[in-house]
Amino acid sequence: MFRSTNPYAQTLRLAIPVVLSQAGQIVVQLVDNAMVGRLGALPLAAVSFGGTVFFLIFIFGVGISMGITPLVGEMYARSNHRISASYLQNSILLYGTLGLLLFGVSQAVIPLMPHMGQQPEVVEMAIPYYRYLAWSIIPFMLFAAFKQFLEGVGNTKVAMVIIIVSNLINILFNYLFIYGKLGCPAMGAAGAGLATLISRILTPLLIILYFQRRDSFRRYFSLFRKAEFSAHRLRSLLGVGLPIALQMVMEGGAFVLTAIMMGWIGNGTIPLAGNQIATVISNLAFMIIVGISAATTIRISHEFGRGDLRALRTAANISYRLGLMWNGLTATIFILFRHQIPLLFTSDPEVVEMASRLLIFAGLFQFSDGLQNISVGILRGIQDVNAIMGIAFVAYLLINLPVGYLCAFTLGWGPEGLWIGFIFGLSIAAFLLNRRYRRSLKKLATIAHPE
Repeated sequence: MFRSTNPYAQTLRLAIPVVLSQAGQIVVQLVDNAMVGRLGALPLAAVSFGGTVFFLIFIFGVGISMGITPLVGEMYARSNHRISASYLQNSILLYGTLGLLLFGVSQAVIPLMPHMGQQPEVVEMAIPYYRYLAWSIIPFMLFAAFKQFLEGVGNTKVAMVIIIVSNLINILFNYLFIYGKLGCPAMGAAGAGLATLISRILTPLLIILYFQRRDSFRRYFSLFRKAEFSAHRLRSLLGVGLPIALQMVMEGGAFVLTAIMMGWIGNGTIPLAGNQIATVISNLAFMIIVGISAATTIRISHEFGRGDLRALRTAANISYRLGLMWNGLTATIFILFRHQIPLLFTSDPEVVEMASRLLIFAGLFQFSDGLQNISVGILRGIQDVNAIMGIAFVAYLLINLPVGYLCAFTLGWGPEGLWIGFIFGLSIAAFLLNRRYRRSLKKLATIAHPE
């Protein structure tokens, strides 16, 4: 399966394409912010607000789609292609239907946006951008079914290539529709949303074409049967995917609600724009950890399928080490270059100053953020996902948000106070998730070698 016997190389060979794939999702937002930011603080704040509201819906879909990866990974390790194909078949139905449902939810949110405490001009500009993002969830969910299936069988390169192509298309259409080039209308922030929709429509088309042109993957289509549409398979996909989705929504919700609370501070525009820059940069660095975590899920699910607990433990420890090395590097960069990084997005001195202050806190929570996400990746691999919902609820909803609100508004520490909440919440999550992994490993060892 892996061409190298070096365990670090095995993880990195899987992780690097996943990093680029996952980073591609963030790059869409980063490019939107960078290109729209040239129009001023108001358009940047509008894209920030619209993207923030959409993020919770989007991340729920991403989390649900991750349910297929460990299930297919376990079956792939056992060379059971029929059941793997059955999971793919049922995931296309499930995720396609979910895409339509999430689009409906996103439309229902629009009347609520003026009541989220933001400046009226920010909301007015954000809604057209948000509408295009809402449409993009449908093709994205179809693409996710194939992407996560490929990750389950250890193929992480195809989605990487497709997402890179998609991002290049997004940049091109951003240029055309944001600024009104080559005869296209100058749509401003809404143009960035339209570009994102166009680029996401292409992704399922490209990945289906790949499946059809490769014999090793077309065989899964040949195993599709009407009888394979199964309530049992759908329950399995939801049983693994739903806890992952809820965990991601609660974690992402802490960032979303923090961004909304940023709009309550001062005139709202400067804190919101500065927070968006710090968040996008932090998320981009975090995608490396997401990639390592996803690679860990793949490796852990394969070792879990074989019943090799020693290899499973080795894979987990390697991921922790790789994550800590990356977190040390990003923490250093964020703090040392905090005044230069915001200039990539805007020349507004007030926004630059705000973002530079928040990047200090982004640097401080890097280690906790990395540890908690890699632990989640391990637990996904062994399909022990129910506990992560409770841990996320405690860490993000009971600790992160209340501490942030207390520091920002009660103690009067402003935007920095909201980010202090992240340090507390992510640290608690890192501790509890790592403890859960160690307990689960002991339980698996007991089952494998009862006394």
